[in-house]
Amino acid sequence: MRFVHTADWQLGMTRRFLGAGRVGQAVGEAQARFAQARLDAVAALGRVAADEGAAFVVVCGDVFESNLVGPDVVGRACEALRSFTVPVLLLPGNHDPADASLVMRRADFTRRCPPHVTVLDTPGVHEVAPGIEVVAAPWATKRPLSDLVGDRLRALEPAPEGVVRVLAGHGAVDVLSPDEQNPAVIRTAECRAALADGRVHYVALGDRHSTWQLHGEPRIAYSGAPEVTSHEETDPGNVLVVDVGADGAASVRPVRVGRWTFAREHAVVDTDDDLAALDARLDALDAPERTALRLAVEGTVTLRQRARLDEVTEAHAPVFAALEVDTTAVATRPDDADVEALGLTGFAAEAARELADAARDAADPAALDALALLHRLAVAR
Repeated sequence: MRFVHTADWQLGMTRRFLGAGRVGQAVGEAQARFAQARLDAVAALGRVAADEGAAFVVVCGDVFESNLVGPDVVGRACEALRSFTVPVLLLPGNHDPADASLVMRRADFTRRCPPHVTVLDTPGVHEVAPGIEVVAAPWATKRPLSDLVGDRLRALEPAPEGVVRVLAGHGAVDVLSPDEQNPAVIRTAECRAALADGRVHYVALGDRHSTWQLHGEPRIAYSGAPEVTSHEETDPGNVLVVDVGADGAASVRPVRVGRWTFAREHAVVDTDDDLAALDARLDALDAPERTALRLAVEGTVTLRQRARLDEVTEAHAPVFAALEVDTTAVATRPDDADVEALGLTGFAAEAARELADAARDAADPAALDALALLHRLAVAR
């Protein structure tokens, strides 16, 4: 039996840093493209399910960013789900728990939701097709007081012969969670035991946006988000195609559906050649319109080179979805050529030289700011 494991669509998600660094460009434009990309990833994973001959798709929590998303988000989600050709199972997670406000019980969802979609808002065993069962461990509140996956596993007997059983859960596992006191942490030992005695054949998890499998037990896995959501994620943008054999053995294969990149770059600039190299490097990055880049720069530059650094980053900012530049590690040390470039004479030239000496020798930030202002005024002439 083959199925597709995915999670953490978080449709309706916003990212305030999108558009950062753009001059005269609305942040909303990049955000709108990001929102569409999340729907495109959903449609892409539907095509993966069809192409792979999957029996079903299970979404392990956080289908929506929250239960408060607007009807526009709900309507577009339902349209994306309509394109699927296999059953789709939606599990409530911590972002969209199955409480009184559950978005997947709202009229705008139920009215448009296609018939091949099932909401796993009831804990327990759900038959997907003859010989295929999914055990649902939905969140009913944002703060569960127990290991919901463990609760479901302890209630199970071994699967009947010929039945393949998949556990669908959401939350942090104990080997990754930094909060050992959290009662909702998923105990991997219980998952291992349930796999060993045949109560389930695969543990499909959501919540972690990075693709991950438990070391030594690949049948316990996070699919990760189908489209990147954070610079801290490792290998997001995948779904997992899972094959479970009659003997309970499983193989897991990631398939990429995401197209965006949240990247980090580091550059050292000390010379004009370094600045030219940085310019070329930014120019060579693929698909900047789908890239949110955090660039950290360090080095020691003259006033002219610092102005050139600003020119380089400002020139590239409009083509990126976001370009955030950290120059806190850049030291500016004016030289004699900086003063000569101002074109000053007499008392003004002498004052500029004194400011340059103070900024260079005493690293006086006030002197540097004053000299930088002079430089900008001179350039403006």
